[in-house]
Parts: sequence; structure tokens; C-alpha cells
Amino acid sequence: MGALSHLKVLDLSRVLAGPWATQLLADLGAEVIKIERPGTGDDTRAWGPPWLKDEAGEATSESAYYLSTNRNKQSVAIDMAKPEGQRLLRELAAQVDVLVENFKVGGLKQYGLDYESLRVINPRLVYCSITGFGQDGPYAARAGYDFLIQGMGGLMSVTGRPDGEEGAGPLKVGVALTDILTGLYAANAIQAALLSRERSGQGQHIDLALLDVQIACLANQSMNYLVGGQPPKRMGNAHPNIVPYQDVPTRDGYMILAIGNDNQFGKFCETIGHPEWAGDERFATNAARVANRALLIPMIGEVTRTRDMEEWITLLEAQAVPCGPINNLAQVFADPQVQHRGTRVEMDHPLAGKVPQVANPIHLSATPVEYRNAPPLLGADTHSVLSGLLGLGEGSLTELAESGVIAAVRKQEKST
Repeated sequence: MGALSHLKVLDLSRVLAGPWATQLLADLGAEVIKIERPGTGDDTRAWGPPWLKDEAGEATSESAYYLSTNRNKQSVAIDMAKPEGQRLLRELAAQVDVLVENFKVGGLKQYGLDYESLRVINPRLVYCSITGFGQDGPYAARAGYDFLIQGMGGLMSVTGRPDGEEGAGPLKVGVALTDILTGLYAANAIQAALLSRERSGQGQHIDLALLDVQIACLANQSMNYLVGGQPPKRMGNAHPNIVPYQDVPTRDGYMILAIGNDNQFGKFCETIGHPEWAGDERFATNAARVANRALLIPMIGEVTRTRDMEEWITLLEAQAVPCGPINNLAQVFADPQVQHRGTRVEMDHPLAGKVPQVANPIHLSATPVEYRNAPPLLGADTHSVLSGLLGLGEGSLTELAESGVIAAVRKQEKST
């Protein structure tokens, strides 16, 4: 039984930040009811290719993007624009512990689904709102997108090749990292609010903004500015506070050096045949190496270019010098450590037979993550959830479906 198996979560979010948070809660055992628009569902269902293929090898309408963030959930298709749909959602909200939404500020008030309305019918509700800029402030009404926030929040100012180098310019991270980090913060905040509820008996409203999260996650870079007074610059793969801590050339490609202290640097110098560097006052300490980065890094490159990457990695790892390859995803999933850790899992799927998933990285000894249900087909659980939680009979469900308030597809059907 999962650590959070006693909790019910109503998920009104879509795309990535909210669904990432609720997938984490679901992996830990919570019952997550994902509310989707009839007909189209979560926007990411259409964000393909690539598409999951069915057992006959034909493409389905299930995108890889959607499949990445919606396992262990139940899909209930309800049209919240209809008064009857709003009533159903309020009845569901009265029975759950947590609600997660990422509508624009004030967007749910017109439906009676905002926090102030729902706390009246469920005072214990933990209500998490995820927006681009927060519930207040001059930008509160703006829509927020990961790419936009990576730029506005400073991440792109420190990501990319420095001015003067080939390919110079700011770059976004190659995954929607701000959304992912916001989802992780949301899951932490939700669990903190639930623990607080154990003492107070009351739920609360969580206000999470992508911009706030992005700035917080700049970590040492933010502090470098606040303490040093100078905005950090783009440095490619180099580190602003540690040297050598970057990619270096070898005879057949680039490898990573991640030398974090002077002892490791000494071992590195010995291994590459230049023990004198460790005693050179220009390089003997990390502070000195940072100051003399422009001199040291080319000297290292001249040496590392003389051998193949795998040869260097073997030699350096033998001396406990942190280093490694720059893998593509095919190499990642073929890596023996990755395979040993079970990072790829497969789940039963009604269309494909099996669907691959990236495993949750949390390893709990007593309440491990369980892979119960593949990302659901749109409306796959509409009938079971509404009949089970709200006690609706077949006649009521049929009437709601005929009026367009709900939509459903049976789990065993080979269509979406």
C-alpha cells in the first residue's frame, strides 16, 4: 500500500506542472482523479508525434508527451462550462483531500470552483493553484509558459555559450524544467499542508508561481548576484564557482570533468601526467583555479585530446576523479547502471498492450512506488468514479452523457 494511499486528489490541471505534481502523488499511492474536457482532454494528448502505437502497429491518439506525466490516474471527462458539470465537480471536491488547478487567476470563480467557494463545502481541502506569476502582483493576470519563464526568471541568462564564442547566445534548457520544478515544489507544498491539517483540522490555499520557482532554483547563481553584486554571465558548460568543472575535449569527443575539491584536482593532475600543476600557486586551490580559468582550461584540453574518451574515463575513475560521458538517450537507457536501477518500466495499456514509462526515482523501503495504471484513455474512468464516489446510477450517467456534460470510453475498448 502506498504512503499516500489514504488520500484523494482532484486534478483540474493540464499540460505539465500540475500533472507532474499529481503524478508524483499518484505514484506514492494517492487516488488521483484527472478531470478533462470531453472530446479533446488534456492539451498534451495532441502534442505529437511521436504517438503510442497499438498492438497492430498503428499510431493511436496517445502522445508520448501525455504519456510522460499521467500514469496512476483516473480520467473523468466533464464539461465544466455546463452548470451540471460544475455541480458534479463541486460534489467531487467535497469528498477529496487535495485539489490542483492551473487556470488563470480567478478563472475558476465563475464556476464556483475557486478556493473560497470550495472551502465552504470542504474546510479540510488543500487547494493548490499553479500560475505563471502568482495570485497577486502586476503580472498576475498574465498567462505563464515554461519557455517564457526561463527567459524572464534568469535561467537563460546563464545558459548557453558566452559572448565571443561560436554559437554564442542564450538557450533554454532542453526540457520544460521550470514546469517540472514547479510540480515538485507543488507536491512538497501539498504534503506540508496535509501535515499541517493533521494538527489544525483545516485545509489551506497554496499559491505557486512558475516565476517564483525559477528564481528560487537558480540557487548559487542567484546568491552569486546577491552577494557579489554582478549578474552571472553565460559560461557554456563551465561552472561559475568551481574549476575544472565542465566538458573537455578528447580524441573522439567530449567528456565531463566534475572536480569538486583540491584533493581530486591533485589526483587528476597525477593521472594525466602533470603532477606539478597541483603545486603551482596559480592552480593549487579552487579559488586560484577560478581566477586562472582562462589559462588552465586550454592546458587541460591539450592533454585530454591525446587519448580517447573511454580510456580517460577508465584511468580517471580508477583514481576516484569524477568524470563521465555525455550520453544521448539511447545510451542512457542502455547504460548498465540505469538498467540495474530499473529506470525503464512497462505498464499494461488497453491499446498498445504495453506502454514504456520512466520510473519514479523515489525508492522507499516500506511503501515503495507502485505502477498501478497506465496513463488513462480520455474518459476511461468517468462512469466508475461518478458511480463510486457520487453514487450515480446508469440512468443518470446516460442522461449526463446524452446532454454532453460527461464523456466516457470503456477501458477495454480499442479506440479513443
